[in-house]
Amino acid sequence: MRPLRSPFVVRLLAAVEDSYPRLVRATIRWTRVGQDKAEGVWNAGGGAILCFWHARIPIALPTWPNDGKRQQIHALISQSADGEFIARAVEHIGFPAIRGSSKKKNDLAKNKGGEQAFREMLRWVKAGNAIAITPDGPRGPAETMEKGTPVLAQITGAPVLMVGLAAKPCLRLGTWDRTVIPLPFSRGAMVWEGPIRVGREEDSEALAADWARRLTALTGRAEALLGEAD
Repeated sequence: MRPLRSPFVVRLLAAVEDSYPRLVRATIRWTRVGQDKAEGVWNAGGGAILCFWHARIPIALPTWPNDGKRQQIHALISQSADGEFIARAVEHIGFPAIRGSSKKKNDLAKNKGGEQAFREMLRWVKAGNAIAITPDGPRGPAETMEKGTPVLAQITGAPVLMVGLAAKPCLRLGTWDRTVIPLPFSRGAMVWEGPIRVGREEDSEALAADWARRLTALTGRAEALLGEAD
C-alpha cells in the first residue's frame, strides 16, 4: 500500500505541513527580483494566473499576498491519491485547492475531473480571482508544460505571472520532480516575469513550449542567486 493512500498518513503529514511551513516562513530570508511586475498585477486587481514548477510548491506561499486586500488565490491540484495529501498541505499554507488534472500529454480540460476543474478555474479567474498552476504536475515530466495553461490565459484574458523559486539550504526529495523542502533559517530567492497577455489566435502549444523554457530559466536564475545553479 502506498503511504499517501492511507487517510491516517495523509492527515498526519498534512498536520506536519501546517506547522513546519510556519517555522520556515518566519525564518527564511528572501531575495526578490522583478517583484514590481507582480505588484502591478496585484494593484490592478482582476483575474490572474500564477505559474511555478511543481517541485517548488513547498516554497511558493510567499509569492502571493494573503492579506485580504489582493486577489484571492486558489491552486489547481490533482484528484489523485497523492494529490489529496498535496491539497491538504497547500490549503494549510494558504492555497485552497481546485481539484482536477490532466493525464500526461493531454490538456487541463480533459481527464481525471480536468473538464470540471477547468470550468471552475474559468469561473474563478473571470470573477477577478487568481489561480496558481504547476504546469508540470501532477506527475511530470518535470518542467514540461502542456497547452492547458496558455488556453486558460487565452479564454480568460487574464495576465500570466511566472516565478522561479529556490531555497538554500534545502532538502531535495527523491520524487519525479525532486521536490524542494526549505530548511529553517534558509535563504530564498524568487525571480518574476510578466505579466504576459495572449490573444486567442496564438498557438497554445507553441506558447506552452516557450513558457516552459522561460519558467525553467527563471528557476535557474533563482538558484544562481543562491549559488545553487547546476
